[in-house]
Amino acid sequence: MSVTSKTSSLQAYNMAVYRNALHPEFFGIDSRRRITHGDYEFEAWTFEGGHVLRFEYCGVCISELVTDQPDRLPERGLVTALPCAGERDHEAEFADRVLYMTSMQTETLSDHLYLGTYNELLEHGQGGDALMVQWNDDLERPNLTVVDMQRFNKEVHVQGYHLRSDCMLVLRTQSIFQIK
Repeated sequence: MSVTSKTSSLQAYNMAVYRNALHPEFFGIDSRRRITHGDYEFEAWTFEGGHVLRFEYCGVCISELVTDQPDRLPERGLVTALPCAGERDHEAEFADRVLYMTSMQTETLSDHLYLGTYNELLEHGQGGDALMVQWNDDLERPNLTVVDMQRFNKEVHVQGYHLRSDCMLVLRTQSIFQIK
């Protein structure tokens, strides 16, 4: 495997933040979870290699999309689009009501470390209440998406893990949707 293919696969990942809900027709959704608590509603979708998160509170809607297919991103309501390579933090306030914070980091690992991380996150996803999608690429190498969420009275915390065997990539995201 060449360094060039690792870099180009890594550079394909983007996170986009929207001020509206996204339509499921853009994604091949494999799993979904909806949480309603007090005045807010939260929903998470997972698909091979990505996720969508939606948080709604008092007329404010925020959606987060992580995908390796940035050319298929909808444009309506787009607030920001960020490449996922490296380490990034982003924070935004919506209508003086909701604070959104996210952090993401990527790592390319050796085969051995990738498989160890894959097995650890697979066990984590199977043992908890996380959303999870497993698939093999064309060469039958294992890939994994895990989205784990915690609900609180005025906020939702979400951890996303996307493991891609074609480039031994681990993308970690941590997001908080918080009512002000």
